[in-house]
Amino acid sequence: MELSLYERLGGSEGITKIASDALDLHLKHPAIAPRYSKSNIPELKKAAANFFIMGTGGPNVYEGKDMLTTHKGMNISDVEFNAVIDDILQALEMNNVGQKEKEEVLFVLYSMKKEIVAV
Repeated sequence: MELSLYERLGGSEGITKIASDALDLHLKHPAIAPRYSKSNIPELKKAAANFFIMGTGGPNVYEGKDMLTTHKGMNISDVEFNAVIDDILQALEMNNVGQKEKEEVLFVLYSMKKEIVAV
């Protein structure tokens, strides 16, 4: 039996590191950094990690809003969405995540696009 994506990404510890690295990259990315200027970064990192943990088959520890509610009215562009994807891929690379797992994460991210872009 194959391990879940959650397990293959290193469980809660591995995913928390990936989410933290991705947010650090977002804060440096010129296309999206301004979106985070007034954010509580430690709180945002925790929420992102918890969402990612739950979404990959780990325990349901996420207590935040759904994607549509979170992004409604933000008018996020395709350029911004793609910048986030690029940063997440880089964070996966930084954490030595395998190609199969990267592809699975990409599939999940793109499946949420309609709830994030231009809503």
